[in-house]
Amino acid sequence: MRRISRITVAGAATASLALALAACGGTSTSSDSSESKGDKGLAIAYDVGGKGDQSFNDAAFAGLEQAKKEFAYETADIEPTDGETDADKQQRLESLAKQGYDPIVGVGYAYAAAVKGAAEKFPDTTFGIVDDSTIEAKNVADLVFSEEEASYLAGVAAAKSTKTKVVGFVGGVDNPLIHKFQAGYEQGVKDTDPKVKVIPQYLTQTAEEGGFSSPDKGKTAAEGQIEKKADVVYAAAGLSGQGVIEAAAANKVWAIGVDSDQYQQEALAKYKDSILTSAMKDVAKAVYNLAKSVEEGKPETGIVRGDLKSGEVSLSNSNPKFADDTALQEALNTAKEKIVSGEIKVKSS
Repeated sequence: MRRISRITVAGAATASLALALAACGGTSTSSDSSESKGDKGLAIAYDVGGKGDQSFNDAAFAGLEQAKKEFAYETADIEPTDGETDADKQQRLESLAKQGYDPIVGVGYAYAAAVKGAAEKFPDTTFGIVDDSTIEAKNVADLVFSEEEASYLAGVAAAKSTKTKVVGFVGGVDNPLIHKFQAGYEQGVKDTDPKVKVIPQYLTQTAEEGGFSSPDKGKTAAEGQIEKKADVVYAAAGLSGQGVIEAAAANKVWAIGVDSDQYQQEALAKYKDSILTSAMKDVAKAVYNLAKSVEEGKPETGIVRGDLKSGEVSLSNSNPKFADDTALQEALNTAKEKIVSGEIKVKSS
């Protein structure tokens, strides 16, 4: 184990105060970049939507909880604030580093500039960033996924499940990451049944406009697609996807969830019978694996990719109507085998 000492009560109080200030977006005037190594471990800083999104951020928290339980160390998870800048994000990460947390993960591509800056100031701390592959540093792990592969399977499921021959796609923010979800989904639909029409819609142009954090926007978009006869709607929209699922349940059509197994999410329990499946990426495993690598003294760095072959992207089987549909499962297994073998090349844009 690399952590051998306990911090004093006074030190803990100081650290808690500093963390609180950072979480509120306060500005530090200290130039001290010394790291207080103790038995503190994994810390995560949430993306837009924060903890409780039943999706992306909650998956990261699950990885943190697993690490906390296994390694018996102190962890931290910090919420985003409205209107925060890259400088605010970087200060938050630096505050965690000063307090001795290691590794520190920015959950979402919005942390790219902040992770890069903090990693330069704290070269002995391992940083991770989810959904960004642009940072090249010896102490940074870029935790990325082949979302388009799971989305392809979601497209197969949608094409096999639609009765109206119309399906929808709701993207939270119109950016290259969410384009991967749309591209894979549309390809899966068309490869399965070229007669099925896909209606795509994005909620906002930027995350700051609420594309990942506005269930009302998701609900309105889904209702519009359902009015156009869509009877399966796939949402890649973070917390906004909750509104898509709500609209699907109200109109007795299928929703396809994202990132986490949304059929199993307690907050979505009353809608679960309308959740056909979820296109999952195992953010929890990626976050936990980074913590484990640091604990073992061999920190992951560079691009760390999860895909169908590694089992880190997949479709959930929690809904019995989905799991017990033999023809659908056969189609999905065939598609998965062809993707893993390289016979099917899934588009990412």
